[in-house]
Amino acid sequence: MTAQPLIVAIDGPAGAGKSTVAKLVAGSLGVPYLDTGALYRALALFLDARGIPPVECDALYSALQEVSLEITEKEILLEGKNVGAEIRTPRIDTVVSAYASLPMVRNRLLDLQREQGKRKGLVADGRDMATVVFPDARVKIFLTASDEERARRRFLELRERKENARYEDVLEQIRERDRADSSRSTAPLRKADDAVELSTDGLTIGEVTGSVLALVREILNKENHNDAVQ
Repeated sequence: MTAQPLIVAIDGPAGAGKSTVAKLVAGSLGVPYLDTGALYRALALFLDARGIPPVECDALYSALQEVSLEITEKEILLEGKNVGAEIRTPRIDTVVSAYASLPMVRNRLLDLQREQGKRKGLVADGRDMATVVFPDARVKIFLTASDEERARRRFLELRERKENARYEDVLEQIRERDRADSSRSTAPLRKADDAVELSTDGLTIGEVTGSVLALVREILNKENHNDAVQ
């Protein structure tokens, strides 16, 4: 049986349900969940609050070397403070993609992300998990949904948090995020050649999670069979 840690890499556009599904899949498999989007949001929060623009410069480099960023199973710690709520605001929604497109920012987080999967494996979601961060992941999935459906989900999430929002504005933000993520020169959003694409339109979270778990178990069964006949 292969000794390689189980890494499930889930990529896709904003609002496709990656984080929710990834958490449920990780819980079912008994491996850690790595919220890579939260890492980028935490850095965006840190840099935006200090007035450092999303361009490669000496100030950005220095800030990235100095910032303290830690991840635990339940918290994102920025400078020792849990910023789980602060990184989910409309302001961070607007600026995170610009920061995440910068090579300096991505390089700062690359080793941190990879280190998490070396011992127990993990389930990770983001934009380039299968293409850049974990190119050797044993399971690669690309979750997607229509932009209207993704905007609807985000709009309802904001309303539940009692935040003022217009559906039309949220939809435009989603589309702008898609354009930025897909067109950036560093690690653009794209489906890995060997990833399985799954549309979440019209599916419940439970149905999507079940489909992902079925795919994981299918791949593991094939690996076990191949190991047994070698």
